[in-house]
Amino acid sequence: MIFEQIIAAGMILTTPILLAAMGGLVNKQAGIVNIGLEGKMLSGAFAAVIISSFTGSWLLAVLGAAFIGAIIGLIFSFTITRAGANMIVAGLGLNVLLAGILGFILNWSFNSSGTLRMPNVVLLPKVLPEEIQIIPIFGKVLAELDPLTIFAWLTVILLPFLLSNTKIGLWIRVTGNAEKVSHSVGIRFKNIQDFSTVVAGFFSGLGGAHLALFSIGLFNEGLTAGRGFIALAAFYFGRDRPVATALACLLFGFLDATQIRMQTIGLPPKLIGMIPYLMVLLALIISSIRKHQRTAK
Repeated sequence: MIFEQIIAAGMILTTPILLAAMGGLVNKQAGIVNIGLEGKMLSGAFAAVIISSFTGSWLLAVLGAAFIGAIIGLIFSFTITRAGANMIVAGLGLNVLLAGILGFILNWSFNSSGTLRMPNVVLLPKVLPEEIQIIPIFGKVLAELDPLTIFAWLTVILLPFLLSNTKIGLWIRVTGNAEKVSHSVGIRFKNIQDFSTVVAGFFSGLGGAHLALFSIGLFNEGLTAGRGFIALAAFYFGRDRPVATALACLLFGFLDATQIRMQTIGLPPKLIGMIPYLMVLLALIISSIRKHQRTAK
């Protein structure tokens, strides 16, 4: 029973990380390391709660969150491709800026500090009937499936094909790996980078919407809890390959679920809460070592 609960919770916790990681992966393929995934996820979560409350539609809320993330992604991209800002500094600045703006809006418009609770927030629906949870081991996972989780894993399946066998996928890869070649064949280098950053914002917004609308139906300033940075570590660890990145996200999701479960048996919450982030650090170290070994050959 406990094992089934950890599996189900792990899949749920994987979804927002996976969505952000898929967007960040596309962005990195085009040559931009997107440190601003965290801020876009937070903005998507905020938008999703408000839109869901006002419209009574989870679908409009999800689309609105994705649109907000995409717009922020485009503005962020312009600071890099047009204004020449350092992508790392710009990404960190974006996270700080968005957190400040959202905190200001919460205080000014909703007279709230840190948390926003809205009436009539519609949560993400479950795709399959509850009766399916009687299936051993994976029944609870299937019963908890929501549209964004299915979309995230469909993206994992389709993205390798899109990047390898479509014109836009080829343009993205050439832009990130051979800038001089992209110029010589007439590819609009900056436009492709802008497009990839919009994709990253779109997926990050979806990730934020999942965090806000899967079960809790509210917004909190600490809702993302570093998941944007975990997504960043995941596609580095997966070496920009969608399937490997998805497996890394799955690992982080299960570690998160495990540490939550361990807190219920009396272990120190702060100590246990470090586990996913220690694994992120370990993943980055392993990725760096592997890259150094490939370079040395």
